[in-house]
Amino acid sequence: MSQREGNGYSVHAAEGGGGWEVQILDPATMVVSTRHCVDQAEARTFASTVQQHIYWLSPGKFREYYRLPETGS
Repeated sequence: MSQREGNGYSVHAAEGGGGWEVQILDPATMVVSTRHCVDQAEARTFASTVQQHIYWLSPGKFREYYRLPETGS
């Protein structure tokens, strides 16, 4: 599950070797945050919340909310 719209950030949820994780990608598609999840339901719920914030928040407010580094874009 991966989507890009809104403020330039995107979110990606996937199952890997260590279980489910959700990654937040900056506008340059660099991973700026990773959250490990217990299962698919937790990953999808968190990714959905992040996706809503991508639509609702400006890039600056989004970075502040998720404590993300400043980007070069």
